Amino acid sequence: MEKVIVVISLAVFIALSSSAQSDIKATKSAHINFFSHTSVEDISADNYAVTSTIAPSSGIVVFSVPMQSFKFEKALMQKHFNNPDFLDTKQFSKAKFKGVINNLEEIDFSKDGKYVASCSGELTIHGVQKEVTQNGTITVSGGSFILDLQMKVVLADYNIALKDGKPSNNVANEIDVTVKAEYK
Repeated sequence: MEKVIVVISLAVFIALSSSAQSDIKATKSAHINFFSHTSVEDISADNYAVTSTIAPSSGIVVFSVPMQSFKFEKALMQKHFNNPDFLDTKQFSKAKFKGVINNLEEIDFSKDGKYVASCSGELTIHGVQKEVTQNGTITVSGGSFILDLQMKVVLADYNIALKDGKPSNNVANEIDVTVKAEYK
């Protein structure tokens, strides 16, 4: 009898796990761009190696960003970015976001359209974790979803390149970040 209960419990667990996972949409090629403007220079970098998942039923959204995958137009910018004096990407190899869509009831993942999504959660960069809230858009089309958002990241909030309480003159205090993730 004990073996029957164990087998039934295992079958129920597998069935529940399978149905929960079928709700999750994922991507391994989300795109993140950041842009810094100062009077000295503009700096822009792209990262297409970002992984992300979204669960439409619960609204949970997760991003994992390999920091050494950002590509710059100049090799020296990339070297400075990865340097221990700036982002130290060997020690802090990933940035992460784990959050939830706050207005999930306003988004119909079964109906094509464009929806405003308010997300909040924990953003971790350079080993520093901060609570953030950001609006973006979710575009639903044929069962796929595209999440777009723009945000500003204050470098001092994440202890990045602090010299006398501020970043260098070449890098803006506040970075523009653009995120685009397509989930199929």
